[in-house]
Amino acid sequence: MTPPDAPHNRWSDLDRPPLNVTALRRGLLRPDGLWSELEVVETTGSTNSDLAERARSGGLAEGAVLIAEEQSAGRGRLERSWTAPPRSGLFFSVYLEPGDAVPVERWGWVPLLAGVAAATGLARAAGVDTALKWPNDLLVNVESVERKAGGILGEFAGDGIVVGLGINVSLRADELPAPTAGSLALAGAVSTDRETLLRAVLRSLEHWYGEWKAADGDAAASGLQAAYAAGCATLDRTVRAELPGGGSLVGEAVAIDGDGRLVLSTEDGLQRPVSAGDIVHLRGTEGGLT
Repeated sequence: MTPPDAPHNRWSDLDRPPLNVTALRRGLLRPDGLWSELEVVETTGSTNSDLAERARSGGLAEGAVLIAEEQSAGRGRLERSWTAPPRSGLFFSVYLEPGDAVPVERWGWVPLLAGVAAATGLARAAGVDTALKWPNDLLVNVESVERKAGGILGEFAGDGIVVGLGINVSLRADELPAPTAGSLALAGAVSTDRETLLRAVLRSLEHWYGEWKAADGDAAASGLQAAYAAGCATLDRTVRAELPGGGSLVGEAVAIDGDGRLVLSTEDGLQRPVSAGDIVHLRGTEGGLT
């Protein structure tokens, strides 16, 4: 174990080895594939901010992937901060250009698509049942309690969209940033090898993005809408939607509509679509608080 006063370096925690960029490039970059470049940096403020800046200045190719071993100013939804110890998780962003073939009004599905891809890839590679909390939190069970193990943030930049993912991989209980947080390790993952997990998520993202783009961004025709609904832990629960600009709405989450909105059935008998907001799970189908 490294003494507390020892200088920090990328090998200071042998349980959390650095990513091997050469191996990742070899496994993910193909002439006929989506991923065009892959860079790993030791630390940065935010991979999303870095890629978005490059996209706005031009010259960034679709399929660029930027990974940070540590983020000092990681951002989640609603401008929340995201911090974790170095090499304890996956912190990366990708740049996608759906292009003219996909109407811009359908681009809002891209972060939800990333959620499906991440949940699918992590379930396969980590052996952990990963669910989605609308719109884009990744949930795992830690001692039979739902905990947030990751989040996704999308933002328009240049001619495309930057999608960032933060996933807690090896965080221990005393390192969690909040009582509601969790990690793949705490959920009993069969593997916490970050290179294996990253490859699985990026390959899953390439698959779902290809299916969605081939269907001209039609979430129903591509199977994306059904896949999101099948993996969404928010559905069939009573929830409170904290709406942008103030106000809230309480109802049962009954569907994900064709625009990716969460549809709530309220006490007045109406079905109200929610396009943005912070969702609080009040009661699940089992009646427990979440």
